[in-house]
Amino acid sequence: MDLEKLFSLAGSAALLGWGALAVSTLFRLRSLRRLVAGLLVPVCLGVAYTTLIVAAFPGAEGGFGSLSAVSRLFDNPSLLLAGWIHYLAFDLLVGVLVAEQNEEIGIPGLLMLPVYGATFLFGPAGFLLFQALRTIVGRSPFALGEGR
Repeated sequence: MDLEKLFSLAGSAALLGWGALAVSTLFRLRSLRRLVAGLLVPVCLGVAYTTLIVAAFPGAEGGFGSLSAVSRLFDNPSLLLAGWIHYLAFDLLVGVLVAEQNEEIGIPGLLMLPVYGATFLFGPAGFLLFQALRTIVGRSPFALGEGR
């Protein structure tokens, strides 16, 4: 498959997952969140990622030991796309984790939408925003899964 086409499909899949996450939060549809954002989209992205890695990683220049080595890895367009898909999948899974934790905390859905947007676009910054909101509403970030 053409890498540009796969890039487009991966982005569309991620948007579908984030859309399902937002809708599930606003309308309290836990099964939608878990099925689409927590399973189907990450599995599809995982298949695309794994396929790219298996095909392109053996014999690729570069590695993970230094910034310049990672840069050389990402000179390979297939590995660059794999890296992008990795981000799409894991940021979505962080969004699902945040939504699951929020069920215990109860931050209103409309306040969660900016958290999802920040997590989609900036990953860890969105997670940090969620931790700040969670602290503001009085739920310690160290009390994972303890409930209200």
